[in-house]
Amino acid sequence: MQLTATPTSGTTDHDDGKDGDGYRGPATVTVDGVDHAVDLHVLGHFEPVDGRYHWYGRIAVHDGLDAALAGRTATVRVTTPVGSAEGELSDVDPWGRYRLAGTSTPPYPVGPYPVAAP
Repeated sequence: MQLTATPTSGTTDHDDGKDGDGYRGPATVTVDGVDHAVDLHVLGHFEPVDGRYHWYGRIAVHDGLDAALAGRTATVRVTTPVGSAEGELSDVDPWGRYRLAGTSTPPYPVGPYPVAAP
């Protein structure tokens, strides 16, 4: 199976009214020094309230990742073909996908944000 990366931009799949940037495609998640090749879908947006970029999403079911974590949370390194960032893996949904979140420069490029004129 060949995975392809798809940078996403614009309105998210959720009707939350926020515009965002995202990434869907192959990534490497490093847990406790061990790399796991995964399929990743993340979205993100700049949050003006705290002045930081928040990115979040899910990792497709991955037996090796599940064996390494057994459902526990972990700080991980996420690497895509275009970048790398630290994130947090947390809860596992009923379909076996880990939630991934980060507050930093994400592991994918983001679009320019308009700046209001003074």
